Amino acid sequence: MAGALVAVAALRPRLAGLGRRLERLRRVGGDDAFLVKGALSLEKLKDLCKEDKENVNPANLLQLYTQIVLDITYFEENQLVDEDFPEDSSIQRVKELISILLEPEVLVKENNMHQDLLSVLGAELLECLAWRRGALLYMYCHTVKERGEWLTENIDLFKKDTDTARLLSEGIFSDTHVLAMMYSGEMCYWGLKHCGEEKLGSHEMDSESNTELYCSSDSAVLDFREVGEKMLMKYVAVCEGPLKGQDWNTTNAKLILDYFKKFHN
Repeated sequence: MAGALVAVAALRPRLAGLGRRLERLRRVGGDDAFLVKGALSLEKLKDLCKEDKENVNPANLLQLYTQIVLDITYFEENQLVDEDFPEDSSIQRVKELISILLEPEVLVKENNMHQDLLSVLGAELLECLAWRRGALLYMYCHTVKERGEWLTENIDLFKKDTDTARLLSEGIFSDTHVLAMMYSGEMCYWGLKHCGEEKLGSHEMDSESNTELYCSSDSAVLDFREVGEKMLMKYVAVCEGPLKGQDWNTTNAKLILDYFKKFHN
């Protein structure tokens, strides 16, 4: 119940602001599907905020709020694209939209749920928020890159989304990709431990690569140490960098990396 009370208190001023924004946009967009959907969801959320707080799940409130934000801002993004990002106003509008697309995560933190960001909003909504911020910034940059020294003048805006850009550039598009790096590193650890140590003890290793492990019937070479080290170094880098504070644990990854060091020349 306490969580619901805090969530409702934090939502009310934001819902009022979204209501005013939606009213202004509908004067332009009329019956646009996303605005209509956003309006219906907004009324539903307002009703939920009036209900008995004991029966309200804070996560449901925040997820619905997130969906409203995604719908309304999508209409505004399309406006900017259709208008070819007007030079006199687009930078401020882009900043504002990115700020709005950050609000769901801000709300979770305000409700002291920052350690459960994934479980509160869900992987799909979190991924969509990050993707939309990155896509909006990309479209803006792509459109105005011919307009003088925009990058130099607006470098602060670009830096605000560098974490997302770094993750995407590393091929990390969701929590599944992060987990896969840890799992791959751990599997390489077990492969090296159960195949590699036997090889080290019973056979003379190649002087050029002392970690080439023949652990399959057809003698296919798999360098468990090299692959595992690469995966876990990237895992630690992103968990202690862009994903810092989101409850990713790197303790075991570091222990395995220390183990891998034994197999360096």
